[in-house]
Amino acid sequence: MIQAFSIALLMLLCIILVPVTVLLAQALLAWRPVRSAAPVPGPRPSIAVLIPAHNEEGGLLATLASLQPQLSTNDRILVVADNCSDRTADVARQAGAQVIERSHAQLRGKGYALDFGVTALADAPPDVVVIVDADCIVGEGALARLATLAAHHGRPVQALYLMHAPAGSGPLKKIAEFAWLVKNKVRPLGWFRLGWPCQLMGTGMAFPWQTIRSANLATGHIVEDMKLGLDLALAGTPPMFCPHALVYSHFPSSAEGVQSQRTRWEHGHLSVIASAAPAALLGAIRRRSASLFAFGLDLCVPPLALLVLLVCAITGLSLLLAVAGGPVAPLLLGVLAGAALGVAILLAWWRHGRAVLSGKELALAVVYVLAKIPLYFRFLFRRQVSWVRSKRDSE
Repeated sequence: MIQAFSIALLMLLCIILVPVTVLLAQALLAWRPVRSAAPVPGPRPSIAVLIPAHNEEGGLLATLASLQPQLSTNDRILVVADNCSDRTADVARQAGAQVIERSHAQLRGKGYALDFGVTALADAPPDVVVIVDADCIVGEGALARLATLAAHHGRPVQALYLMHAPAGSGPLKKIAEFAWLVKNKVRPLGWFRLGWPCQLMGTGMAFPWQTIRSANLATGHIVEDMKLGLDLALAGTPPMFCPHALVYSHFPSSAEGVQSQRTRWEHGHLSVIASAAPAALLGAIRRRSASLFAFGLDLCVPPLALLVLLVCAITGLSLLLAVAGGPVAPLLLGVLAGAALGVAILLAWWRHGRAVLSGKELALAVVYVLAKIPLYFRFLFRRQVSWVRSKRDSE
């Protein structure tokens, strides 16, 4: 019995060491500061900014205001007012954007809105489509850089997408901001150093027209961005990261909004890991593609809080096994995994996260991790499978 338990723990630790090693490698590679942006060769392409919007009248104006100064005469903004019951369409029209409205009682979700928008653009297609969420601010110069890179390389390009805690937030929301920074900056920046692809992040995404017009967008998947990035990578056009183009938004202030957002993101992320990561790795092996294999490995890294919980739980079980007279090999491997994970987190915090939270606030991460346990139990027994929009602060 003890021997079987020991073997099971060793197998689990070997599996968990994969995402831990990937995260540590990414944190090490992301240590070097980002160089200044080099000019992108080639002319500026025509751009259509596609904004899917479901009841976004409160925050849409700020998004449009960040985009409009970056438009040229050949560019346009198309807002898809999707199943709206507020003044989203009117607000967008008054701000000078083109608007189309969509209503469907069953087919709901961002993917359907994007498909509706791309179909509408087909009458006069742009060179590049840039997708921006209706609650995001697009940094100065980001639009042209994303589009020019996408046109030059013929691949999707993902901007640096950050989420900020609202002003005056407590340490737990700051820790959430740091965890987001690890996922959306440190990890893709590490792979970017080696010329490897990144995941799509849902906003700040630029696509050559031929790529986006043939993509399967009309799905109700709750993390349609991750699914789209995987589909494109398997089709031979993996997304590339652009750390010099910034897009950002803010976490909701309300507890309800934060909970809804986290549940959708993390349940969707775990579903993709379980269902799609093996296909990416097997596809990479068949094609002998190192970059696609790296993409698959990155896809296997779970949310940071869950990774910490898994390492701690398996190491704790290994300690109990050793105390009961079993082998110490699982415990040693668990300590190694914990040390590697700790080093990765500290490297990411020291280089990229100290402006977000202090060392004392980082020490409270244990509270943040424990608070996530119910969310992961819900994934096992009552997971979220349909798209639900997060409640905004303006509502």
